[in-house]
Amino acid sequence: MTYSRLIAGTMTWGSWGKQLSTKEMADLINFCVSNNITTFDHADIYGAYSTEADFGKAFKASGLKREDIQLISKCGIQLVSDNRSNTIKHYNYSKDHIIWSAEESLRHLDTEYLDLFLLHRPSPLMVAEEIAEAITILKKEGKIRDFGVSNFTPSQMDMIGLRMDIDVNQIEFSLTQHTALHNGTLDYMMTNGIKPMAWSPLGTVFKEDTEQTRRIHKQLGALVDKYNATEDQLLLAWIMKHPAGFNPVVGTTTKERLKQAVDAAKIKLELEDWFLILVAAQGCEVS
Repeated sequence: MTYSRLIAGTMTWGSWGKQLSTKEMADLINFCVSNNITTFDHADIYGAYSTEADFGKAFKASGLKREDIQLISKCGIQLVSDNRSNTIKHYNYSKDHIIWSAEESLRHLDTEYLDLFLLHRPSPLMVAEEIAEAITILKKEGKIRDFGVSNFTPSQMDMIGLRMDIDVNQIEFSLTQHTALHNGTLDYMMTNGIKPMAWSPLGTVFKEDTEQTRRIHKQLGALVDKYNATEDQLLLAWIMKHPAGFNPVVGTTTKERLKQAVDAAKIKLELEDWFLILVAAQGCEVS
């Protein structure tokens, strides 16, 4: 598996966020690639099922070659949307739907293959054998290269992993949401060679004013001069120090912040500083 250290999350590129034009999106794709962000994270539902097609047009206009980038997409969540006939939000992991979803993503992204295809969230009704059959077909036909899951627990990964190899689990992970450190999720992934990707890697540090975020800001502020870094760079560096080898999925469309995120990979936090930041988030020393 070859993914860029930082991954560009596209959820807010289209109608769910910045509503970038084809030209603006093509320019942002080129900027990402020129700054070593070559992996782009999608899901069929982004933009109420519209962002993949917007990206596909923009990539064609970018002038880049397909082999210059890696494309990730996800399937399974069924939204109530003008673009679907669903009457309630639910999940669908039937063999036919998984295959159809992958083919729709290929069509919208205007590509012959996905570098990584994920089950977006676990469903109480998923049947591992049926999922394995669909993924086997997609791989055999060259439509997907790697397979993974998103937001899955160790037991859910076990259920799927007994039938096929899981390459990636994309989970919510940040300084304000780091339960995976303690509930066995990261231990399981490291034991079984499953790559972690972190969505929402900055957590709520810049979104909420709480006792916890104030503690975090105070500790980060004490370290910014030492590392010649911004607070958001230290948050990313904290994640990337973990031995599981996280690839953070960065959702910003601001070029300066994307460049800063890339530079965060160069920061090597000292051991005690990593724990100082963790203690600030927890509000107590490690047990």
